[in-house]
Amino acid sequence: MFTIAIIGRPNVGKSTLFNRLANKKSALTHDMPGVTRDRKEENGNLGSMHFTIIDTPGLEHKITNYLTERMNLQTEQAVLKADLAILLMDGKDGLMSEDYLLAKWIRKRGKNTILVINKCEAYNTKNNALEFSKLGLGIPICISAEHNEGMIDLYDAIEPFYESTTNNDEHIEQSIKIAIVGRPNSGKSTFFNKLLGEERVITGPEAGITRDATYIKWSFQNTHISLIDTAGMRRKSNIDTSLEKLSVSDSLKAIKYSHIVILLTDASKVLEAQDINIANLVINEGRGLIIAVNKWDTITDKLAIKDNIKYKISKVLGEIKNIPVEYISALHGNYIYSPIKSALNLFKLWNTEIPKKDLNNWLTQAVNHHPPALAKSKRRIRFKYITQNKVRPPTFLLFTNYPEEIEDSYIRYLSHSLREYFNLPGTPIRILLRKTKNPYI
Repeated sequence: MFTIAIIGRPNVGKSTLFNRLANKKSALTHDMPGVTRDRKEENGNLGSMHFTIIDTPGLEHKITNYLTERMNLQTEQAVLKADLAILLMDGKDGLMSEDYLLAKWIRKRGKNTILVINKCEAYNTKNNALEFSKLGLGIPICISAEHNEGMIDLYDAIEPFYESTTNNDEHIEQSIKIAIVGRPNSGKSTFFNKLLGEERVITGPEAGITRDATYIKWSFQNTHISLIDTAGMRRKSNIDTSLEKLSVSDSLKAIKYSHIVILLTDASKVLEAQDINIANLVINEGRGLIIAVNKWDTITDKLAIKDNIKYKISKVLGEIKNIPVEYISALHGNYIYSPIKSALNLFKLWNTEIPKKDLNNWLTQAVNHHPPALAKSKRRIRFKYITQNKVRPPTFLLFTNYPEEIEDSYIRYLSHSLREYFNLPGTPIRILLRKTKNPYI
């Protein structure tokens, strides 16, 4: 099984992260350093990934006694056994001299490593976490193991290593995870079955038949796909049983850990309030969104419905322009592969990497065309540079002298401009503001 070792200095939160990934309080945690003395192994999971997780003693470079030496040996053995190491550091402490030694130590072992900064609950801590990039282990992932924050980013960082290790055939592409979501009785399971060509899940006129998310490996156009059918998602006020609450929770988890989400909506009740809520949830999670309008064969005035959909998307989902919309009949099999084709195209855009030079050329043009308002101090807001730090979704760090004074509307302007300039229609992107050390630059 794929194995992950968590390593780091004492008291950076290794056992807390271990417990989080193992879904149990298996390892003791305490503010006092050195609580963990032996390495501990448990089965862990994050989203759809299942693995062995290893908690290790705090790694110390100053060998003060025989116990410290044995604890370091435990960490060494864990790293040798693991497929991937998570080098965990403390965002509250900031970058310390011992962290440079740890980075050097892990590089010497040639192990695939993800740099993760813990205790990033506060905005200032997240802002300061970027200094850990000096360690030469890539852009750090910011999390709070205690508060369960940043787990999606951690999932996205682990997944490429997980896929490449667990896939024995080097020629098989990484599978794309596509979740089918929507309100109850919108035709999700019928669509799911029609794609697979078999009655894989139970369907019927009664709402709420599907309770558990169903994961199926599927191949389409030589692409390997994990297709996920989910329970219908109603508003909280309409959920009246504990079982349905669990079903909706399962659907939410499927959204968080998918790559692309197909929102299936009924053509006769298209994009109602709950559809919009689900769509916004998908966008906020940074997943790619496809809208599939089902039961299209029952509509006579198709042009009016299309105009209505276009209007609703521009009014309530305007944060992302040009969201792909496909029109299908799951029952009769009409155009059922169109949402999948759109999903594959959107997946490519979702993985886009843009060179730093091109980004900064765009930034200059965008700011010249529409400069930001002055800061409260009447000083000009200046942008030093922009760089991309991750994909899935494309995420950018924008360095500026007054990040706290930039209006949300201006970030939306930059997002729309960037998406249009680099031809990323319908792609969720994130622009994160970071403060420059010199406010006059």
